[in-house]
Amino acid sequence: MSAPDVVVFDYGTGNVHSAVKALEAAGANVELTGNRRRAQEADGLLVPGVGAFAAVTEALRRSHGDEVIDRRLAGGRPVLGICVGMQVLFERGVEHGVETEGLGEWPGTVDLLRAEVVPHMGWNRVDAPADSVLFDGIHDERFYFVHSYAAQEWTLEATGPFAAPRVTWAEHGSRFIAAVENGPLSATQFHPEKSGEAGLKLLRNWIGSL
Repeated sequence: MSAPDVVVFDYGTGNVHSAVKALEAAGANVELTGNRRRAQEADGLLVPGVGAFAAVTEALRRSHGDEVIDRRLAGGRPVLGICVGMQVLFERGVEHGVETEGLGEWPGTVDLLRAEVVPHMGWNRVDAPADSVLFDGIHDERFYFVHSYAAQEWTLEATGPFAAPRVTWAEHGSRFIAAVENGPLSATQFHPEKSGEAGLKLLRNWIGSL
């Protein structure tokens, strides 16, 4: 059985080479490209995100990445967002009092963590559902976070024939969403590519679901 093809979407923001290397180590054939056709056709699409919510959403829209994500999800084709690549999937982000419209795949707002120390930087445990696919075999591991903002509420419930989203939480000052598995759309607030063997295992779990 051949390895799945995964595109890391290159939309001109952040250093994404560590994500490419981690996916390769996890067993995928990986291509870093901003080509929409390749991003559309790949078995899996990874959307990285580094920096500010507004800058990432602007860069994604400028490169038509929002359309690629929509079309993939409409066809049930897997997408994985990482860090700000997860945050922009929500309806809106608020940074320094400025509200920015997100991609709106999920309801909710990304805003400043309610903690004494921000940014949240370092290793942290997460609270994943028992039936999580991403965290299968790694429920007791730590993952590497670097962020000041997060979604801190989840309001989307199961509808019709679709399974309820699996939501994973972590805590820094207060609880925030660390990961979501929602049909073909998954995302992590932490960086699996910087999370050692546990992060590689999570990526293997995702690749194995493609």
